[in-house]
Order: sequence, then C-alpha cells, then structure tokens
Amino acid sequence: MTQKAEVTPGAAWPALPARAMALVYLVACLLPIGIGALSRAAPLDPWEAFGAGLGLAGLTAMAVQVLTSGRFRAVSGGMGIDRVMAFHKIAAYVVVLMLVLHPLAYVWPTWLDDPARGSERLVAYLTGPDWRSGVIALGALVLLVVMGVARDVFRYEIWRGSHVILALVALGGGLHHAASAGRLSALGALHGFWWAVGAVIVLAFAVLYGWRWLRLHRQPWELRSVEPKADRVWELDIQPAEGTAPVVYRAGQFVWMTVAGRRFPLFDHPFSIADSPRRAGLSLIIKEAGDFTSTVGDLRPGTAIGIDGPYGTFTLERHSGDHVLLVAGGVGIAPIMGLLRDLVARGNTRPVRLAYAVGQPENFACLDEIEAARAVLDLDVLLISESGEGWDGATGYLDRAKLEAILGGLAPERGVALMCGPGPMVTKVSDTLEDMGMPWRNVVYERFDYAGGLSARQDRRRTLGFVGVFAALAGLVAALSQIVL
Repeated sequence: MTQKAEVTPGAAWPALPARAMALVYLVACLLPIGIGALSRAAPLDPWEAFGAGLGLAGLTAMAVQVLTSGRFRAVSGGMGIDRVMAFHKIAAYVVVLMLVLHPLAYVWPTWLDDPARGSERLVAYLTGPDWRSGVIALGALVLLVVMGVARDVFRYEIWRGSHVILALVALGGGLHHAASAGRLSALGALHGFWWAVGAVIVLAFAVLYGWRWLRLHRQPWELRSVEPKADRVWELDIQPAEGTAPVVYRAGQFVWMTVAGRRFPLFDHPFSIADSPRRAGLSLIIKEAGDFTSTVGDLRPGTAIGIDGPYGTFTLERHSGDHVLLVAGGVGIAPIMGLLRDLVARGNTRPVRLAYAVGQPENFACLDEIEAARAVLDLDVLLISESGEGWDGATGYLDRAKLEAILGGLAPERGVALMCGPGPMVTKVSDTLEDMGMPWRNVVYERFDYAGGLSARQDRRRTLGFVGVFAALAGLVAALSQIVL
C-alpha cells in the first residue's frame, strides 16, 4: 500500500451552524424588501404591497437555490449534503408558491369588488407584453419543479441539462421582469440590487460549468485498475496524473466523477470514497445500477478521470463516540469501507462493530479485507443476507435483536453509528437505534439524492425545522411589506 503524508482538511467546512445558515437565508431573502423602502414609487395598496413582497423575496429565494444545489462546499460543508439537498427541494416548492401568489395578490382586491374585472386584470398580467418575461420565468420554474419530482422518468444527463436550462430561463426572465416591470425595481437601489444578483448567478454558473470544466481537464486523474468485488460491484483505483494535486479528504466523504471525453460537470456522478486518506489516490466501490454505472466494469486502465470534491460530512471527525457502529446495506459498503480502512490505518483502539446486510450472499464485497481488519481492530462483524439460500449466516433484516447482538455489552448512549444503505433500511435502523438509547445526533447517515423523505424521525425533525424557516419567511414578508413598501 502506498502511503502519503496525512493532511487534515480542517478548513473544509465553514464555522456557521445550521441555525446561523437559516438566519443568513432569511436576511438574504428579505433584503430586497428592505431596499425597496428606499424607492420613490407611490405607496402601495396593502394587498399590492404583499404581492410585491412575495415577488421580491421569491425571486431572491430562487436565486439562492443556485447556491443550495449541493455543489458549493461553503454552503453544504457545515450541514451535510443530504440536509442541503432536502432544503433545496422544499425551498423550490415554497418559491413556486410565492411567485404564483405574487400576481394573485395584486388582483385580489379588484376580484373581491368585481370578480369579472379581477379576472380580466389577471389575464392582462398573464398575456400583456410588459409582463411576458415574468410569465415565461414562472412557467420555466413550474416545469423545472415538475421535472424534479419526476426525475426518475428521465435519463440522468437529460434531467441535469434541462434543469440547468430551465433554471437559467427562470432566473433570467425573473430578473428581467423585476428590473423592467417592477414598480419598485425600475430605478434606484433595488434596480442595482437585481443587477448584483444577476452577476452572482452568472459567477456561480461560470464556476460550476466553466472553471470546474477547465479544472477537470487541467487536473486529470488516471484509472489504474478495475477489480470485481461482488456481483456487479467494482472497485476503481484512481490516481492523480502527473502534475495533478491530490484530493485532501476525510474518510467517508464522496466525490463527483466523470470519465474520458465526458469530463464536463453535467455528466458527473457522485460516488463515495472507499479509502483512507493515508493511502495515495482514491478508491471507489461502484455497483452497476444505471446507464453510466453499467459500463464501469468495461473501463480500461489508463482512462482519464475527472474528480471534483471532496463533499459530505459522513465522517468520524464530525461525530465522536466511545465506540463505533458501522452499518452498510448493499453498495452502501463503499463509504463504510472507507471508514473501516481509515480506522485500520490509524490503529484505532475504540471498539468497532460492523453490520453488513445484502439481498443475496453473492452481493457481499470485501469480506477478506473485513476479516483481516479483526487482527488490527477491536472489531466484531455481523453479516446478514436477506435471502438464506446458500447462506449459513444471519438472514432477514437488521432488526433490534441483531443490533443488540452486535453491540453486545456496549452502551448505545455512548456510541456513534454511521450507516449507508437503502432508504427503508436506513429509516428502520435509525429509529431503532434511537429506541435503544443512542442520541439521535449520533445516528448519522447521508442520502445522495433529492428525495428527502419523512420516514425516519431524523427526517421529520429536519423537515419541521425547514417548515419553521419558511413560516418565518412568510410571516416576515407579510409584516415587512406592510411596514416598508
């Protein structure tokens, strides 16, 4: 094994905790309402003021969505990408609601006095040339959210590309509408604010799809080997090419990978690092599960690889405990092997327990290496196959009885659990560990998708926190729009 000097990426995450990030979000969304108070426009009717506030805050929140896409470590680094992605999804629904209500609030008083005239006024807003860019922006935003909900219907690259195009149309149309048709934004400080927001958006997309594209080609990596680890599961050994700086990461994090001539951010895919930072290069364990991953086993040594990262907070440095429980389901063994390999490399002295569940016995990966780790660590292992055919070990699901067995006499309240696997398994194990006395903050998992979900207690706590943020935003928009607009 090639060794490298250890470098601790201590500055990889910002110091701001989640509550501080929520405060920053609220201030950013409400900022244009405050700036709108400087406008010399005639005072607005209360409903018009509320509609204006919804438009101002909603457009700013839509712009912030670019930064909460999970690709900026300054935003996602301190919270965990699963939380950032869940926030991104819920915020999209809130932005759509705010911007749909924006024109409705303007016509509401008219509609109350005369429904026919109010309807005519709404139709004029939706069809008039002065508001066309805003209507186009709203249509693009609604389509973007609908495609996000139905993302599994589309090929990954088509969904990614359309997501970017629709986002640009929505943002560009929205900013044009605000700067050209907005009574408060036509001139003055608020007009300049929208130009500044536009500049930030252009810079963000330039970083995401310009600078990172350039870096993928100027800092290439090289595939050294591809080895089968289980049924349709492969391990890739990837090393930096000559002149390429190594990735400084913590065990359990992940990277975005692209291959050969497709080294462009629209074509990258997230994969957990199954390695210790003490070894040179990166190891990725990948299961064939889609259009891209189905070809992983066909990659040849020497293939150029693009690496962007690291990302994620699925690390032991962020979550301490007297003992460690590692839980893997299926290909979720990838980050778990990274953690286990790092514990071995560091000569960890804490008790380590590993529960590893798969659907069929042939899906087990890295069993020889897991067994060898027993010689270095205080390690107990529980292997579970859902199907018992051809398997004489534990079968079924990872339930409370099996968790109690693997923990033995270790007190759950003093430990930390890191798990990666299918959603239903993660949900069940997370809630069971809480029932056994493990503090919920010590039960750690990350999802690399936008599903969010409300199945686990942690998911519900997190979502309730998001609802609180958006409820505060709605209340503040309603209050401030009446006070300052």
